[in-house]
Amino acid sequence: MTRLVNQKLSKVVYKPDSQLRNPVRLCQEMARDLLASRELAWQLMVRDISAQYRQSLLGICWAVIPPIITALGFTFANNTNIVNIGATDMPYPAYVMFSMTLWQTFVEALTSPIQAVTSAKQMLVKINFPREALILAKLGQIFFSFAIKLILIITLFLWYQIPVSWTAILAPVALIHLVILGTCFGLLLAPLGVLYNDILKGITYITGFWLFLTPVVYPLPNGGGLATLVQLNPVTPLLVTTRELTTTGVVSNPFGFWLVSLLAIIGLLLGWLVYRLAMPFVVERISS
Repeated sequence: MTRLVNQKLSKVVYKPDSQLRNPVRLCQEMARDLLASRELAWQLMVRDISAQYRQSLLGICWAVIPPIITALGFTFANNTNIVNIGATDMPYPAYVMFSMTLWQTFVEALTSPIQAVTSAKQMLVKINFPREALILAKLGQIFFSFAIKLILIITLFLWYQIPVSWTAILAPVALIHLVILGTCFGLLLAPLGVLYNDILKGITYITGFWLFLTPVVYPLPNGGGLATLVQLNPVTPLLVTTRELTTTGVVSNPFGFWLVSLLAIIGLLLGWLVYRLAMPFVVERISS
């Protein structure tokens, strides 16, 4: 479906021709709409953040409560020998807290595109605007939430006197790649997530299982079947590299990190294309 914009009359005309027949014009339109959506994305982000914390008794504390509860639970299990976690390169409470923050950032990046489009159904039906604004607004919320959690992480590092490597200045790069990976999956699932609520519910169960295949509450296993599954997990090299750049400064799997990062960037572009092409049909479906 090709979209032609008549600038003089400010109308949008849809034609049945596939946009893929003219990839150059499609890329130009995608880039133009991405730039045009910045102001709207900022307004949506500020509105959503204000509404999220204004209507909550604990406010921004909800951003740090989940990792705190998880850290307390696994620390108790480890100290009482209910589970044998193994040795970590930093005190275990800080290890779990930091890792859970990274994991939750990935999960938020995965679910945010679906949540953004689902919550904006009425606006999508009534108003024509760059759909990229919804995704950019959610990405802004993700980094805002991470900034709040970062205060708690810094406090823990100071409390346990954990040394920080100079490579910590590179950790945001690995974190962005982790967000890109989650956003890639989210964009691919967003059109279906608007039409079927089962998608978001299913993601909740999948990520709950996925957590235990990621070295979040335990260190990287050295051998066995679990080690193979953990190494094949695309989140592992990105999450572990972010943690290693912050603490030890030694990246254990640079090849895996750059391979997954490259695939994540390609996947993001593919997900954006799918999102772009599918949304007109999705809007038509939900408006009928």
